[in-house]
Amino acid sequence: MNYTPSVSQTILPTLENGDRLSMVEFERRYSLLPDIKKAELVEGVVYMTSPVRVRQHADPHAKIITWLQVYAASTPETQVADNASVRLDMDNEPQPDALLRMEEAAGGQSRISEDDYIEGPPELIVEIAASSASKDLHDKLHAYRRNGVREYLVWLVDGSEFRWYVLFEGRYQLQQIDESGCLKSQFFPGLWLDVNALLSGNMAQVLAKLQEGIATPEYQEFVARFMPS
Repeated sequence: MNYTPSVSQTILPTLENGDRLSMVEFERRYSLLPDIKKAELVEGVVYMTSPVRVRQHADPHAKIITWLQVYAASTPETQVADNASVRLDMDNEPQPDALLRMEEAAGGQSRISEDDYIEGPPELIVEIAASSASKDLHDKLHAYRRNGVREYLVWLVDGSEFRWYVLFEGRYQLQQIDESGCLKSQFFPGLWLDVNALLSGNMAQVLAKLQEGIATPEYQEFVARFMPS
């Protein structure tokens, strides 16, 4: 007698752009498809990324991670994550390019789950936007605002533009570059971004300006809260 596999044995799950799934089903399919390197659930819709180009994504991404890591290296109870999946709600599990979070024990809004995912809104999320600009500035922005992400920075690579949103009374307000040419975090004192230096690729100046922020009294007061007495 010939053996005929059952339907459940022969049909593998799929994960495709535009699928409408719950977070539970999204995670189930994602975990069964190890060849997929990045997929996101945003407002209940699956988004898959295109191949990553150097100038449009990989290089800007590396610069942002460097900037955040230098800040976190000096700042107790903070953590940087690169492309980590974030469980925000049942319709949203994005995989932001970068994030900076406070540890839960220090009053942070997010936590690390037992199965090693971030749950809850990080304090700062950064997205590098080229082909993804429409999603990053609309559906993701709404999901991050609704879930309480305090600050959201979007680097619009094609337009050489930065948009840094700060949550205030349930709405995002767009920050303006100050007289020193910087955008500055409202939640993380000392996290200063020299916009022109970053756009020109001058990372030495980006990090020098960051060190200026770290040297301010506001930053010192902030980190003093987490130092052993």
